[in-house]
Amino acid sequence: MKKFVALLLALMMVLAMGACSSNGTTTETPNDTAATDDAATTDDAATTDDAATEDTGAADGELIKVGFAQVGHESDWRTASTKSAQDVFTAENGYELSFVDCDNDSAVQLDAVRNFIQQGMDYIIIDPIVATGWDTVLTECEDEGIPVIVIDRTVDDSDKYVSWVGSNFKTEGLACGEWLKAYAAAQGITEINALVIEGSTGASATIGRTEGFKEIADREGWTILDSQNGDFTEAGGQEVMESYCQSYKGQFNVVICQNDNEAYGAMTAMDQAGVTYGVGGDVILVSFDANKAALQLVLDGKINANFECNPMAAPDVDAIIKQLEAGETPEKEVYMNESWFVAEDVAGETITVDGQEQALVLMTQEVLDARPY
Repeated sequence: MKKFVALLLALMMVLAMGACSSNGTTTETPNDTAATDDAATTDDAATTDDAATEDTGAADGELIKVGFAQVGHESDWRTASTKSAQDVFTAENGYELSFVDCDNDSAVQLDAVRNFIQQGMDYIIIDPIVATGWDTVLTECEDEGIPVIVIDRTVDDSDKYVSWVGSNFKTEGLACGEWLKAYAAAQGITEINALVIEGSTGASATIGRTEGFKEIADREGWTILDSQNGDFTEAGGQEVMESYCQSYKGQFNVVICQNDNEAYGAMTAMDQAGVTYGVGGDVILVSFDANKAALQLVLDGKINANFECNPMAAPDVDAIIKQLEAGETPEKEVYMNESWFVAEDVAGETITVDGQEQALVLMTQEVLDARPY
């Protein structure tokens, strides 16, 4: 019996010591509340708050809540765009990022933005799947006092956003046309019969690139044999190109793909059909986006030219948010730096695009190695 009592006392002492432990793993009871509240006001708590502020970079120690409604994951470009946001909007940089992949569904994207409003986001980033249908939800954001920043693609039916960050898609299309004119002249090609694989219907990138290239084609008297939607995907590019190879066999000498993934699919279809392309091939192959894998194909001579669409918008968005946090007014439109890459230097070192002289970058291993994406 004594042994039992001694054992029981020892056990009670162990439990008591565990309850008094300061390792932060104990469960509070109602009787402990006052003591815990007092402890929360100690210098240690203040030190923890200071450390949180230092780690996040937020002035008041609170993370800035950012919601990002992304188009989807249909291309390598889109993956790079998402990674850019995830690398920038981190706790270490003072942010809490809520990310939604909308999988190219406009209804899902609108719902995502409305959910961000309900969650009380400080800022909302939208890469719009289509250019229209935005005024109502952007008005809702405005009414709740949540600044919206649009990236990449544009919104055509509302101006209720703080800034847009991205590319001039029509300029990209114009640059493609001006390069093709110079390249054809240098190669002694007098007739252009082009096939176009467009991006997603209604996307501002599709609209701008199509309009820009067509403007030069009409001016130069080129023939655009067909222009169909490949939805910015490799599978879409291959499907459209397979149809083209059957319908326009032996009739085309230029293929314009409105992004790199479509170009990959078009290459597969032309390989299967026995159509040669690239440097020394029967078909001039042009792409947009300039992802690193596609620029390797430019270096290899498989793609003749590639017109960059810079996906790294997040640092510019971060700068805009910092301006807003400081009470400043950012620019309504922020254009990103972009380059035009070519496999050969036969077209010269520059082209004139919309009245401005712009450089052509000859693809080399050094240029490729320096690319961030």
